[in-house]
Amino acid sequence: MDRQPAAVLFDMDGTLVDSEKVWDVALHELAALAGGRLSHPARLAMIGSSMDQSMRILREDLGQPDRDPGPDVVWIEQRVYELFGSGLVWRPGARELLAEVRAAGVPAALVTSTGRRLVEVALETLGRDSFDVTVCGDEVSRAKPDPAPYLTAAELLGVPIAGCVAIEDSPTGVASAHASGAAVLAVPCELPLAPLDGVTQRDSLRGVDLAFLARLAATAPA
Repeated sequence: MDRQPAAVLFDMDGTLVDSEKVWDVALHELAALAGGRLSHPARLAMIGSSMDQSMRILREDLGQPDRDPGPDVVWIEQRVYELFGSGLVWRPGARELLAEVRAAGVPAALVTSTGRRLVEVALETLGRDSFDVTVCGDEVSRAKPDPAPYLTAAELLGVPIAGCVAIEDSPTGVASAHASGAAVLAVPCELPLAPLDGVTQRDSLRGVDLAFLARLAATAPA
């Protein structure tokens, strides 16, 4: 087999678990409580974004730019916390790939735009010992699409980002991973992805194994 990746860096929502549908429920409920209706384009624009960005999109979409985001953030975090607690559905092939990475002793990181409180609930499904480090959306100074989250993960793992493979599903996440210098495997979930040089795209993680990731890492530009 080709030399193993220095690390595998996993996005969470839409990549490992089908949690975007959970966010969909909560965001539409919040819009209704605010006296409006969340539009489809606005909801799509939120995918892969930080909480601050999502709430800004919501306010603009509802025509309430001066709405206080504080109570909305508290409400939606609690609602998603409840929904996450009911269990999350794995994306096809994700559980198997994560298990293979861990069994091989390859360092793994969870790199997500979701905040720490919700990630802690999601880890009940994903497994707390599945990752050597977790980088959450409220723990970095610059959110995706900035490369900071992925660069932070590589630094915490003590590995070169150029030897890592990042797995993402959204345009925002792919942009972040690609800008970091990692090899990128894109597996679209809710949004289609345009072809991008240096990014390998698959329909799902079914059939993706460590040997495949090793080849990606080996062929990535230095």
